[in-house]
Amino acid sequence: MTNTHRSGPDRRTVLRATATASGALILGGALSTLGPTGALAQAAEPKLYTRADWRARPPANRIQVLSSAPRHIVVHHTATANSTDYSLSHALSLSRGIQNYHMDHNGWSDTGQQLTISRGGHIMEGRDRSLAAIRAGQHVLGAHVANNNSTCIGIENEGLYTSERPPKALVDSLVATLAWLCQAYGLNPDTAIKGHRDFNATACPGETLYKMLPDLRAAVAEVMLAQRVALADEPVPDEFAPTYPPVPEDEKEEEFYHGPARGPDDVTR
Repeated sequence: MTNTHRSGPDRRTVLRATATASGALILGGALSTLGPTGALAQAAEPKLYTRADWRARPPANRIQVLSSAPRHIVVHHTATANSTDYSLSHALSLSRGIQNYHMDHNGWSDTGQQLTISRGGHIMEGRDRSLAAIRAGQHVLGAHVANNNSTCIGIENEGLYTSERPPKALVDSLVATLAWLCQAYGLNPDTAIKGHRDFNATACPGETLYKMLPDLRAAVAEVMLAQRVALADEPVPDEFAPTYPPVPEDEKEEEFYHGPARGPDDVTR
């Protein structure tokens, strides 16, 4: 299994050198930049379509919101066909299809993930109350990474990326979304951004997208620095030790299935 760390100079060291040269300040162990008024900036919230926009069904049960922020942002792929329909109408229909599958086939309370990005780059709210929770620094408990849903927020990226790269529009929106989430939750992209396979035995988010994660982390850090956003110097929690489990040979191939989403330690659907 490919490791997500690169050889050579540590990325944080390079980013610190770049930021210092451009006027960034190292404050209290964190990489911080100040705006014109001396106040820390915030990463721009990307254009996002709400559940009302895609006409979501109400959840079957009340969705649980945790006051504690997630520690990781998990990148998924939907493992569905690589559609060439990049329209907004297709994106909204995708969200409805995922919700129907998760509720009617899986028996969950609602859409499993908090956010969805279509191949056309359209970003959509997933599970109920997700957008409000992110804005408040809280965490909606989802169903997308078994036994880790209380500490992980998930982004579903439309498509199958076992060998194909995602379209530029999707990648651009993913970087913007990751930067926004890192700022909202005070996370360092170098330690916070993970793939589904880092937690569970699954091919998700596909070999190609998974290998892109180091570059995505670097791109997110660059966006945050360009927007004069504090880049938290956050260590990896002691209890998190990626094992890179093997992908089972009998991995299912069905719509919207991409590996374990709930486990014995998950207390809600």
